[in-house]
Amino acid sequence: MNAALAATLALALLLPVLAADAAAPAAVHEVTLASVGLAASAIGAGDEEGATAHARFAAEFYANNAADLDASEAHEEAHLFLLDASSLLPAGNHVGAMQALDSAAQALRGNAGVTGPADHVEMLAVAEKSYREGIIYSNGASAALGAAIAERVAELAPDERLDEIAAKMRARDADYGRVAEDVAYAQRTVFGAASVEIDPPQLYRTIRSLNDGVIEAAEAGDYALADARAVEAYLDNFEYLEPLIEAVDEDLMLGLEEAMRVDLRELIAAREPPEALREHIERNILPGLEEAEALTVDLGPRSIVATELAEPGSSLARMGSASDAQKATVRDEIDRIRGLLAEAAAMHDAGEHDGAYSAARSAYLDSYELIEVPLRSISPDFTLEVEHQFAVLRNLVRAPAERAEVREAITAIERNLDESERLVGGTGLLAPAIAFVSSFAIIFREGLESVLILGAILAYLEATRNTRFRTHLFYGVLAGIGATGVTWVAAQYIIDISGASRELIEAVAALSATAVLFYVSFWVLNKIEHRKWMEFVKAKVWQATTTGSATVFVMLSFFTVYREGFETVLFYQAMVGFARYSELYVVLGLILGLASLLGVYWGMRRLGRRLPLRALFGLTMGVGAYLSVAFLGNAVRELQVLDIVPYTSMLGTIPRLDINVALMTGIYPTLETTIAQVVLAGIYVVASSYVLVMRPRRAARLEAMRKSRRDAQ
Repeated sequence: MNAALAATLALALLLPVLAADAAAPAAVHEVTLASVGLAASAIGAGDEEGATAHARFAAEFYANNAADLDASEAHEEAHLFLLDASSLLPAGNHVGAMQALDSAAQALRGNAGVTGPADHVEMLAVAEKSYREGIIYSNGASAALGAAIAERVAELAPDERLDEIAAKMRARDADYGRVAEDVAYAQRTVFGAASVEIDPPQLYRTIRSLNDGVIEAAEAGDYALADARAVEAYLDNFEYLEPLIEAVDEDLMLGLEEAMRVDLRELIAAREPPEALREHIERNILPGLEEAEALTVDLGPRSIVATELAEPGSSLARMGSASDAQKATVRDEIDRIRGLLAEAAAMHDAGEHDGAYSAARSAYLDSYELIEVPLRSISPDFTLEVEHQFAVLRNLVRAPAERAEVREAITAIERNLDESERLVGGTGLLAPAIAFVSSFAIIFREGLESVLILGAILAYLEATRNTRFRTHLFYGVLAGIGATGVTWVAAQYIIDISGASRELIEAVAALSATAVLFYVSFWVLNKIEHRKWMEFVKAKVWQATTTGSATVFVMLSFFTVYREGFETVLFYQAMVGFARYSELYVVLGLILGLASLLGVYWGMRRLGRRLPLRALFGLTMGVGAYLSVAFLGNAVRELQVLDIVPYTSMLGTIPRLDINVALMTGIYPTLETTIAQVVLAGIYVVASSYVLVMRPRRAARLEAMRKSRRDAQ
């Protein structure tokens, strides 16, 4: 068999893909155009074999899908040109073939129509199958066609996920299984559709054979092999049948899923005798499979592409609508998954790839599938995304891939475990309340110093009749506020273009906020006495008035506001990263904090009231200490996710908080986060005790001693 014929036969394997279901005309035109383009390129490169293969495929593919096109003269003309090209190439008439291909392309473009999501889904299905056949059979023409179609889909519907698929196909990534998973994920998340190529009769036969294998393995005493076969029957076979069975009998599908995924594996785990396994399979699995196969028999023993476009107006359950029992189950299973992921990572690092694969598989099959029950009704696309991530992890571990790739896949899953808990559990009441209070506290404590300094300066200017500088003071305030806004935008831009992972960005922001809060809190402690504060303010005022320059007042007020504004940006950047779904409460806290600062200013200026500085500074110091401890806990936790800091679970010893509350407090059941928070809190307690209790007592004793000496003299 010559190479051209082999290439043509390989491409011919793709012909049933769109013919199985009614193919959208636009998809037919686009796939055919991709083949025509490759044929023309091959002629230009002197690749007669490749050109012949692509031209033949284009002609046969277009003919096989002619029934789905309207019987217009233009379509017939395009078909004739394609036939001419495929016949002229073997005869060596390259010029005539090129002319025929150009004419066919013009006719196809004139009748292509507008593509939509259904077309893109079908095109990706053809691209994936073509690419897979090309890699399996080392056929460059087939792989090139897959890449060309994927590139065209990425052009029609720009999206980075589609760009990645096209890039992998162009690079001839040998892991065609991972490419297929990427295609399925993109079909669902980009176009709201699911596409899978299946052979239902073969899947039913495989499941029955694997169930027989379960019994054989148990009879041989190899229950590990029995479990592996039970998992393969469900995970690698039955899951592909679930959408078909669910469409005709949802209860039947759920019953079979429970019998295969849960009940059978529980019997195996308990090492029940082979007779018990046989009885369960024959009573609870095989009859259901027969019924399901009878209901879906019309599909026949052929490859199909099943697409299920999401209903545009379909209603989803609201976030947090799950029952209390489901929420508790989700929390428990997420904790179990984290342990299994850590186990999988450790085993992979140690070279125990079978054990790592088993742990990764169990994390999904035995735990995350339980989370999917309430999660799918809330966010089906997100659920599919996590399914895809687990599949990627299993493939990486089984490969086995490099450590960095496995860790990256685990990090992606752990990030979405938090999101899964948030979606199922909702935000609750406590976390938004903490977000509101924290937001209020940040803006109030940061703005308080500026208000006090500016108020004191204004009072001094009025007392010394230097009110001409008051306008310049306000100019500086406005400039400081504007600079703060620019800093926020710049920070967001830098984060967006940094390319760093979300976990690393949040860890750095939280650590920076912790350090600044630590410094500021001790600065506040040293100014907590009214006398010391007034000395500080008078020094600022004296510095400005001695020069008599308007610029000095502008700069003084600018830096007074911007220094606090810069810190505020840092603190809010850190907090917003952890206050997901509570952003409204953060904004409300900010607004109330600003209003309170205006109230403080009005009280100082209009009422001439002396503020209780000791109480105010003591309160802001306490809030700063709390926020820094919370930020530190979150920073350590993000570093644990990145595998920079070790992870030692203390579940059962330290309370396991709701994820939203944990994010707002930084309290997690791990040894490392606990030690970090306890040490920092201890420093605050010791320092506060010294400044507020021990130092005043010592000062009082010294003053008493001096007084007694004076009296003695």
